[in-house]
Formats: sequence, C-alpha cells, structure tokens
Amino acid sequence: MNSTALVTGASSGIGVEFARQLAARGHDLVLVARSVDKLESLAEELRGTHGVRAEVVAQDLAAPDAASRVADEVAARGMTVDLLVNNAGFGTAGRFEEIPAEREHDELMVNVVSLVGLTHAFVPGMVARGGGAVVNVGSTAGFHITPYFATYGASKTFVLNFSLALWSEFRGRGIKVLAVTPGPVETAFFDVIGTRDAAIGARMSTPDRVVRSALRALDRNRGYVVPGMSNFAMAHLVPERPRKLSALIGRLVTRKVAETSPAVTATAG
Repeated sequence: MNSTALVTGASSGIGVEFARQLAARGHDLVLVARSVDKLESLAEELRGTHGVRAEVVAQDLAAPDAASRVADEVAARGMTVDLLVNNAGFGTAGRFEEIPAEREHDELMVNVVSLVGLTHAFVPGMVARGGGAVVNVGSTAGFHITPYFATYGASKTFVLNFSLALWSEFRGRGIKVLAVTPGPVETAFFDVIGTRDAAIGARMSTPDRVVRSALRALDRNRGYVVPGMSNFAMAHLVPERPRKLSALIGRLVTRKVAETSPAVTATAG
C-alpha cells in the first residue's frame, strides 16, 4: 500500500512542487487549497505521470473549523495521512496600522491555527501506526524580529519553534518533524505584494530547490533546514541579542518595504 501525503497550499508555488516530488517518490496525494480548478489540473497531472492516487479537497484554511473539515473529508475517502506538509500560508507587509486587522486575523488562522489543527488531526494516527512525518513550511523571517512584517515574521517564528519542539518530542518514536525555512522564493508572493524589496536584497531560490532540500533534510530527520548557504548565514550570523537592538537593526533592513509598498497581502508558499 502506498503511503499518503497531504499537502496544503497545493495550488501554486512550493505546494505544487512538494506534490510533484512526493508523487515521483510514489506517494498518493491529498491536495488542499481553495482553488479547485488548479488542484484538479495538478491531480490529473500526477495521476497521469506517476500513476498515484491524487485527491482534491477544497478548503479555506482561514475558516475556524478548517482542520476538522479536512480531516473528516480524508476519513470519508478511506485514506490515512502518513506525511503532512503544512505549506499553506500568506504574508502581510507594510506599516502595521495600515494593514487590515481582518487580514492579519486570517493570516494567523492559516499560518498558525490551521497548521496546529492539522497536526493534531493526523499525528495521533501516525503515532498509533508507529511512523509518519510532518513538514512545516516557515521562513528565514522566523529567525528574526521583522518590523513591517510584524505578524508574518512572528507567525513564522511560531512555525520554527513549534516544529523543533515536536521534533524533540518524537525523536525515537518513529515520527519525523521538519521545519523548512527558505529565504525568498520565485513564487507569486512578490508579484502580489507589489515590490521585490520584500526580498530584502536576498538571492531568490526556486520551489524545486527548496523542496529538494526539504526532502533530503526530512530523510535525515534534521529538525529544520535553511535552503541555500547565504540564507543559512543570514539566519544564523545576524545577532539576536539584545532584542531591542535587534529590533532596531531589523527596522533599518526592512524599512524600504514600508516606503515602496502599500499595506497589501500576498499568498506564500
């Protein structure tokens, strides 16, 4: 029996690449996002190219009951999830007072609440079966204090710390947990956000490279991975103490975003 991977945010960017590379490894897929047409097209591609089962679940992960709805739909189709990829997320950028509060609420629902909810929904089954894995897509922003990305950066800090805590808890119990923390990636994020200054001068990667790096790290149960040497250096060499100084330095680095971009939102891989 093939193992099954569930990928959220599977309609574009990093999510599409996770689905393709996991299908190439022989995993059946559950593809979750809001865009049914894109998911159906991808599912047809994966079935035809790799001969795997690919199911589509349309769900807005900002909904309060999103995780339970996805879990119920998976169970109704007689499937179990062996690999959970919490990829869905979006970002907000700009001056905090100009960003709509309801958008930041939805951002936290997708980036944090649904991620934890889906992990709660599927990890107990993995534990009972004696094996499984969770991949949570974060960002290098999660390593730093990020003025003008305040909510987005904080949500990705949560993803990193949550993932590493679970990685520690499940060591030796057959469950792998990985936080993937890429720098800027060539996805629709920067097209929608309206400025490439949001990359903060970092070199762009591609979804293919990010996912390949992630799956190698997952195979080795590394706990977290920062794809790309320059991103790794930026994540670990920038001082984080004292915190107030770090926040002031962060403002100098990111302030161009506030100067060149309105308070808009973008989907993120």
